[in-house]
Amino acid sequence: MSSNLDSGQDSVRDKVREGYAEIARQGSWRRQQPAPGRCCCGSGLDAKGLAAQLGYKGEELACLPDGANLGVSCGNPTAIAALRAGEVVLDLGSGAGFDAFLAGPKVGQAGRVIGVDMTPEMLAKARHNAEVYRQRSGLDNVEFRLGEIEHLPLGDASVDVVISNCVLNLCPNKPQVWREVARVLKPGGRVAVSDLTLLRPLPEAVKQMGEALIGCVAGAILIDEYRRIVIAAGLVDVVVQPKPDYVRMMVEYADPLYVRIAEKLPSGQTPVDYITSVSVTGRAK
Repeated sequence: MSSNLDSGQDSVRDKVREGYAEIARQGSWRRQQPAPGRCCCGSGLDAKGLAAQLGYKGEELACLPDGANLGVSCGNPTAIAALRAGEVVLDLGSGAGFDAFLAGPKVGQAGRVIGVDMTPEMLAKARHNAEVYRQRSGLDNVEFRLGEIEHLPLGDASVDVVISNCVLNLCPNKPQVWREVARVLKPGGRVAVSDLTLLRPLPEAVKQMGEALIGCVAGAILIDEYRRIVIAAGLVDVVVQPKPDYVRMMVEYADPLYVRIAEKLPSGQTPVDYITSVSVTGRAK
């Protein structure tokens, strides 16, 4: 049984890794979603537009290295993290470095931001972007490591803050991810995560959509289960706050993935009835 479970989890990781390698090559998730007669750019929602809608400031986005924003956000974790100078920040599933580069100036030269991603193509892109970040910011405080976030390449009690943006839903072993988060946090360290969860179980037809897995939907779990997993990992003061505006925005802008999901839902129902973005906060004991 354990062998079959491990094999299934490895298969999911391989699909996610392949999908995000392709996103790294194309330069944006928004370019990867063709739909007959329509694309995200045509609907007025590109990667920069999405970030603005999620509350990222224009001056922050303007300072980012080109190609750091791949349009894969579903929230704004750095906004809720209340980062302070000198802190060590860990970004789970850091991709091309979008949130890591935004966190860097907040923690300053005395701080450190460590991004971890399992996709070599993303890591290469992030490390290239880091050179641009250093030139533009004058800071040398962001680094990227290859690894699976179920097995973080960091020591115990080594970081002050863990952030992540629409990544944990992709992980086949979510309890293990949260145990790792609890392990690497210093006592009193905190979590600021944006993710997708479910309000009700998805129809099987949606769960089987390959693009829905890469698009952070098919691997999402029910919000109550999500909360239980975080608490079971040992974190306290846990709050999992629904943020429904993200999915409403995807539907309003006719995002191709959400159009296809809607086609597979029962009559009269929309993705908003099933899926919600959440902000997750908590701290280590």
